[in-house]
Amino acid sequence: MDEDRECGRPSLADERGVESVYQPAEDSALLARAAREAVEPGMRALDVGTGSGYVAAQLAEAGADAVGVDLSPLACRQARENGVQTVRGDLVAPFQSLSFDLVVFNPPYLPTPSETEWDDWMEHALSGGEDGRRLVDPFLSSVGRVLETDGEVLLLVSSLTDPDAILAFGGDHGLDGERLASEKHPYEELVVLRFSQM
Repeated sequence: MDEDRECGRPSLADERGVESVYQPAEDSALLARAAREAVEPGMRALDVGTGSGYVAAQLAEAGADAVGVDLSPLACRQARENGVQTVRGDLVAPFQSLSFDLVVFNPPYLPTPSETEWDDWMEHALSGGEDGRRLVDPFLSSVGRVLETDGEVLLLVSSLTDPDAILAFGGDHGLDGERLASEKHPYEELVVLRFSQM
């Protein structure tokens, strides 16, 4: 993905008049509140898809030893500028096994037909693919590796992505899940799911 697009079409961020890095919104705030309540001082915490670093900064403020990870170089740069230790990488791939007590993720969850995708960094931050689970499923199938035995995962999803199906998918991958918090909005309900190792 390249912000200097040869096809002549403006980036999604330019088209919408927004930044190229996802900025904190209602979903970020809901996840941050739930994460702060889960943090104990000294916990090792990972914010997957950190974007601007907002949730990771909230974790650090609550006493966690927090790090962010993002595939976008633009997001990594902005998170570092915001004081967040950040690694560029795909989901949890850069990290060793049993590295974290808490892993949080606000994934791209909007169901997006492939023909409407723009293939730039902002699209990558927003598009959940056809069913909204483009990154949710790979995350749940891999996060157990980096989680301490008694650690937990907080995952922000939407009613548009079928939270019950996501809980079932987590169960199929060794994670016991439950609804932790929710917030209704005009077109969807935002839901924080909590997972732990079975």
